[in-house]
Amino acid sequence: MADISVNPRQARLEGQLCSLAFAFLSSQPHVSYAAVEKGELVVRTTRAHLVPFLTLLRDDPRYRFEQLMDLCGVDFPARPERFEVVYNLLSVTYNRRIRVVVCTDEYSAVPSVHHLWPCATWWERECYDLFGVLFSGQPDLRRILTDNGFEGHPLRKDFPLTGYEEVRYDVERRQVVKEPVSLTQDFRDFDFVSPWEGMLTLPGDEKAHEVRQGMKRSGQ
Repeated sequence: MADISVNPRQARLEGQLCSLAFAFLSSQPHVSYAAVEKGELVVRTTRAHLVPFLTLLRDDPRYRFEQLMDLCGVDFPARPERFEVVYNLLSVTYNRRIRVVVCTDEYSAVPSVHHLWPCATWWERECYDLFGVLFSGQPDLRRILTDNGFEGHPLRKDFPLTGYEEVRYDVERRQVVKEPVSLTQDFRDFDFVSPWEGMLTLPGDEKAHEVRQGMKRSGQ
């Protein structure tokens, strides 16, 4: 039987993350959840305590999460606070990661963290553009991936897959025009017969076919 040993380094890292989770739950009243999920520490906090908590994670020598690697949104339409804003942080000093999650709705703004990490401006603009999440204190909250005149937020679960408008270039007008989505389905006769069915001889296999036919005649 194979000897399946635990990676000592991975076990030590998970032990450190479990210790951090316990420390956050015991010392930070605003932390409602802290646990290790698939080798990564996940912490849930509130919008009101987000900036002080992230500042603590960045500056405290016990944590040193210096880099904001990503900020993204998740949509759960059935929840009263349908959006989760996720902050993925990396500690270069200790080589470990943490995921901080806050919840919000369509109208309650999440405090911007662009003053902690300047790169957050790009991520917050993307989250606003695709999910419609508002960020208070963000001086440049504009769309970043869709057009300026785009309506709606395409990564919301209730946004139609086809969108509301289609964009095309009109040759006669010599300009780009927007029109309501029109999905026309021409009549097509689908042939579900496999191309291999009924084919006795494949291209390039004529000699083998002749051998088979000869064996069949000799067997008769």
